[in-house]
This record gives sequence, C-alpha cells and structure tokens, in this order.
Amino acid sequence: MSEWKVDVFCHVLPDRYYERMVAHSASGAYMQKRVRGVRTLYDLELRFRMMDQHPGYVQVISLAAPPIEAVAPPERSPELARVANDAMAELVSRYPDRFVGFVASLPMNAPEAAVEEAERAVRELGATGVQVFTNVNGAPLDQPAYEPLFARMSQLDLPVWVHPTRPPEHADYPTERRSKYDIWWAFGWPYETSVFMARVVFWGLFDRYPNLKIITHHMGGMVPYFEGRVGWGLDQVGRRTDEEEDVRAKQALRRRPLDYFRMFYADTALFGALPATECGIAFFGPERVLFATDFPFDPEGGSLFLRETVRVVENVSFSPEAKHAIFEGNARRLLRLRLPG
Repeated sequence: MSEWKVDVFCHVLPDRYYERMVAHSASGAYMQKRVRGVRTLYDLELRFRMMDQHPGYVQVISLAAPPIEAVAPPERSPELARVANDAMAELVSRYPDRFVGFVASLPMNAPEAAVEEAERAVRELGATGVQVFTNVNGAPLDQPAYEPLFARMSQLDLPVWVHPTRPPEHADYPTERRSKYDIWWAFGWPYETSVFMARVVFWGLFDRYPNLKIITHHMGGMVPYFEGRVGWGLDQVGRRTDEEEDVRAKQALRRRPLDYFRMFYADTALFGALPATECGIAFFGPERVLFATDFPFDPEGGSLFLRETVRVVENVSFSPEAKHAIFEGNARRLLRLRLPG
C-alpha cells in the first residue's frame, strides 16, 4: 500500500480566474454550464472533506475546461493565463499539505506568449509542467507554431498534460448541427486524444525530442484498446490511400508507429473501470501510468471518481511495486513535487 496517492490530473477554478473568465465570455459558452454546477471546483472546505476520506491523498491541480483560448482572443488570452497561473500557485503555497503542485495553463491561440508563460510558470511560480488541449479552437497542434513549446518543455524536463476538448457543436454527422446525447464527450473526447497522439507520432516529434514527456488524460483515449490497429494497422500507412504526405511521414520515422505510441504517459482517470485500467497499464507499462481521478467531475461532485479510482488501482492484477509506482513513484520521478513531510 502506497503512503501517498498523488492525483496528477484533477481540476480547480480559482475565484479570481473564474471572474475574469466569465467577464470574457457568454454564460452559455462551451463547458461553462458544466463547471458552474460543480461546487468542489471552488468550495475548498467541501473539497478537503472529500480528500480526508483517503489518507495520504494529495493533488496536483490543473485548470478546468474550457481552454483559455476558447474564452479569450489572442490579444487577451496571455493576461488571462497569467491570472490563472498566479492563482494556482497561490493555492499551492496556501495549502501545501493538500496541493503538492500545479499544472500551468497556456494561451495557445498566442503561441509565442504560450512559450513565455510556460517559462514564467515553471521558473517563477514552480509549476510542475503545462496543460494543453487536443486542439486549439479546432486547429491541430502538429504545426510549426507550436513546436517551440514542446521543445521548451523537453529542455525543462517537465511534462505536458494533454486534456481532450470537443464542443457539442462538433456534430457526429455532417447533416446535423450538433452532437446528440453527449456523444461529443463520451466518445468524442477519447477520439480527440487518440487523434492528437497519432498526429504527434507522425509529426516525428519524439524523434526530434526523445526526452519529451506527454501525459494523456483518460489512459490515452482509445489507443490501448486499439493496440492491434495502432500496431499492424498503422504499419501499413500509405497502402490504403495514395497521399504522398502520409507515405513521407511514415518513411521518415525511425521506429514503428506503435513504438512511439508507447512513449506517451497516461493516467488512471477512467471513472472506476477496472478492465480498461488493466488494458492501459499493460499497453503503456506501469512506469508510464500515473494515478489520476478527474476530480471533481462525477455525480457526487468528486467523491465517487476518487473512491472508485483508488479501489481500481488497489485491485489491478499488477505487483505491489507497480501499484506504488502508479500511486506515487512515477509522480515523484516526473514532477517537482511539494510533498508534505
């Protein structure tokens, strides 16, 4: 049994940032209805009572959706990111026995400012890494404008957290105006994560920055379950279509595509699904899986996913050493944590 349970992907909404966010966007904007109804995003006393039910449980906090670039235009998003990161650093300083680190948020619609804010957050505020989303207002990240950020994080030797994003307006069929029944979230978000990973792989990013550490939310989306398609299937890129761009990208890789997919890190935020968790651990390896709950986005405002994720990790069919690595060891190794005691 691990002494610490370090939750590396859980969310908050500091008051100061929330007020600025609302001022920048309409009340009906993407994800705002969702976050407004989750009290434990801002009620810390309630949050701490839930945390107290699990001895040794601490959090590395990150900002809840929506992405900053979905809230503010490029001329305003850098200032909004600074407000968010200053507030997060203040929470860590005020409650070091609860929040052992924070993940910086970035204005990704202003790429140069994003690199500057990443540097400031890490060097001046002590951030454990940075959070990006799977796309920037619908644009992919495998573009030259975003490579300096990945390069900088590789130099800083700190992870990039990747959170999925896809709004309800992203319809499931081109003949419709919206995605029905929360399909955009239930299936769209894991798909978004998987697409992000594939684009990074074929972009050759890990060949250029082998030290780069990318933590994918929700156990790498669909990738572990589709190991066969990712493996033997993507070995055949270029045989199904005649796109020269695809052929050139595949030929430029130094390894099989599957090998690069295993270079990502993943978290256990699978909402209490034991078989899926074991599938993910088997795919990435215990040394690349970190404990996370997605607190507090569950029907109980945080306690359900926390309780169920602890139960699952304690009961996976892996060794005590592997469970220790997932609960604590990998986080200690990858992050600059302010662990109590």
